[in-house]
Amino acid sequence: MASDKVLEFNDINFADEVLASDKPVLVDFTASWCGPCRQLAPIIDQVAETLGEEAKVGKLDIDASPLTAGKYGIRGVPTVMVFKNGEKADQHIGLTTKSKLLELVRG
Repeated sequence: MASDKVLEFNDINFADEVLASDKPVLVDFTASWCGPCRQLAPIIDQVAETLGEEAKVGKLDIDASPLTAGKYGIRGVPTVMVFKNGEKADQHIGLTTKSKLLELVRG
């Protein structure tokens, strides 16, 4: 079951939701056709539940939002980026663990 804490980011709301956020934001760059992305989805849900109000967690479909994906040079999915104060602070490419994602956000 998908978490209601996982937001949907896109080309239209990215600046407001991610770059203007006063909290860290974890963005899962994903695609519907990507197998490893589907494997990562429940982990992203768990991260959102664990972080609660500490940070925002959301997904961005690279096919639906090509401008944002292109701006950040997304070449492979899943790619997870953490933004702090409007800047990319960290990233991980490929399938990963909940503990690694929490480390990225809190690190």
